[in-house]
Formats: sequence, structure tokens, C-alpha cells
Amino acid sequence: MDEIRLIDIRDTILSVNGDEAEKVRERLGNDRVFMLNLMSSPGSGKTSIIVETMKRLGDRYRIGVIEGDIDSMVDSEKIVSEGGFAVQLRTGGDCHLDASMVSSALDTMAVSDFDVIFVENIGNLVCPAEFDIGESLKAMILSVPEGDDKILKYPNMFRVCDVLLVNKVDAVEYFDFDFEALESRVRVLNPEMRVFRVSARTGQGLDGWCGYLEEKIEAYRLKTGKL
Repeated sequence: MDEIRLIDIRDTILSVNGDEAEKVRERLGNDRVFMLNLMSSPGSGKTSIIVETMKRLGDRYRIGVIEGDIDSMVDSEKIVSEGGFAVQLRTGGDCHLDASMVSSALDTMAVSDFDVIFVENIGNLVCPAEFDIGESLKAMILSVPEGDDKILKYPNMFRVCDVLLVNKVDAVEYFDFDFEALESRVRVLNPEMRVFRVSARTGQGLDGWCGYLEEKIEAYRLKTGKL
């Protein structure tokens, strides 16, 4: 009997995606455009956080949004209704965005007309963590109703992200959520991760988040020569 051959396609897929991500990163760098990859579970408040961030930074930066969803255009419509610019990526089943999808979205945009692009990844704490899309910064949202133990169940998402936004803190009195336990686990798993307690509904903590993001954007602009 012939020996069974094992073909590990995961490494191949990630390698090909990594090459495409570097092309996206170079393309954005040439146009000096900062790109944020925002990830989370469904319903954590990604779109609301983007809208509130745009309200605070939109007078300084030209902001575009790439929305990723399995179906529908609801989130893009919300962005546009708030005066923003959005491109919708509808995957039809794929549970994450990859670099080639983002590149396709960029092809439909006049990229140099923007200073910042927010990518709202598909709601999922597993697959999006695996795929580099050429971003300048990775951020994730964990909402209070989801619980403080998600870091134990989905450690890779917390490991790869630069920022954690704990959203819906205005609802904490209704849930058994231990901020200290979460932040202690974060310090062990990813000591460099910045944590912000925020509420898209009340605005709590958003000035701190936006101040941090502005620092990152300005550092990127300085690095790429865009002042």
C-alpha cells in the first residue's frame, strides 16, 4: 500500500496571502494611507465604533471605510448615512477578509484621496486573526456582554492585535464582567496590547482611543513622508 501523503494547504494559503498583503502595504505606503483592520465577534459594535471615531477624526483626516460581510450592505449603508464613504465586500460565505479581497476594494477607490482607511472585518474571532490584509494597525473589539473569558477561548486574536477596545462598558452593571481579570490575562498574553474601555453609545473612553489612533496615524505619516 502506498504511503499516505499529507498536503498542508494552510501554510500555502497563508504564504500566498502574505505576499499579497505586502503588495497592499506597499501600495498604501506609496500613497501614504494608514489602514486599520478592525476585528471582533458579530454584534460587538464595530460599525458604531467606526462611526464615532469618524465623528472625532473626520475634520482632520479624509476617511474611507471598507466593509466586509458574508451578506447584506447594512453596515455600508450606515456609514454612508452618517456622511462617510464605504465600499462593501460581500464574501458570500467566507468568514474573513484576506489581502486579495482588500486589494479588490482598493481598486474601486481613489486611494490617494484618503488619509485613513478603516476595514471592518467579518464578525469572527478565529479566521480574521490568521490573515494579514496589509494593515498599519490591528485592533479588536470585545463587548461586555460577551464576557471577560474570550481571551481564554480565542487567544490568537488577542495575541495578534495591537489594541483592544472593550465596548459597551455602559452596560457592565447587567453582566458579570471582570475588567481586572481580562486585563491581567492580556498583560500575560500580549504585554504590548493597549486596552481602552469604551462605549459607542455614550462616548465614554472614545477620546482616549481616538487620541491613541491619531498618534499612530501621525507616526505613520511621518514615516512615509506625509505631513
